[in-house]
Amino acid sequence: MIEAWTWPTPNGHKVHIALEELGLPYTVIPVDIGAGDQFKPEFLALTPNHRIPAIVDPDGPGGKRIELFESGAILIYLAEKTGRLMPTDPIERYTCLQWLMFQMGGVGPMFGQYNHFATYAPEKLPYAIERYSNEVKRLHLVLSKRLSQAAYLAGDDYSIADIATFPWIRNADKRGIDLAEYPSVKRWHDEIAARPAVLRGVEVLSESRRQGQITEAEREVMFGKTQFASR
Repeated sequence: MIEAWTWPTPNGHKVHIALEELGLPYTVIPVDIGAGDQFKPEFLALTPNHRIPAIVDPDGPGGKRIELFESGAILIYLAEKTGRLMPTDPIERYTCLQWLMFQMGGVGPMFGQYNHFATYAPEKLPYAIERYSNEVKRLHLVLSKRLSQAAYLAGDDYSIADIATFPWIRNADKRGIDLAEYPSVKRWHDEIAARPAVLRGVEVLSESRRQGQITEAEREVMFGKTQFASR
């Protein structure tokens, strides 16, 4: 059984959704990032980057145990393990991978920076909030153009590119986005949000979601000097 070391964040949800879509048996090992679980030795043994998610599959390639971190790498692994959620045609496969990388290198980091400066930063810096707000809107425009041309990011079929991107598009209002202004993105979002596996995936560890403002202790763990210590 696959171990999913995770927390209910967009990057965690990617893996939850993929595992549910693929019907792979898994067990959840919570890594409370506000409490500092990501710095515990057992988690650092899986990822030197102390970021969720990570997985352990005792039945990896050749029947050997494999440990993986980085959500994009995990999604590729799960797709290749099962032969699903990624096209086999070479051109379509690379199209899928390019949109996966678009999420990993663009949507995730830029949305994350907006979330930080608009929600978590102790000092609200107008320049930073405006910069990342504009970038969030620009990335929605890129998605809108693509999804006006294709049903899904990789083309005709739902894939790991969609699974990677969807959790970041959820709750768009928290980033000042009205999906109605991006009809093709809204169509895509609503269709994916209704999938049974997605409904199950976004509920993983839902009881652990924090409500309201984070505490100063949590802010220090996630954004302060704690994370920069040598380990």
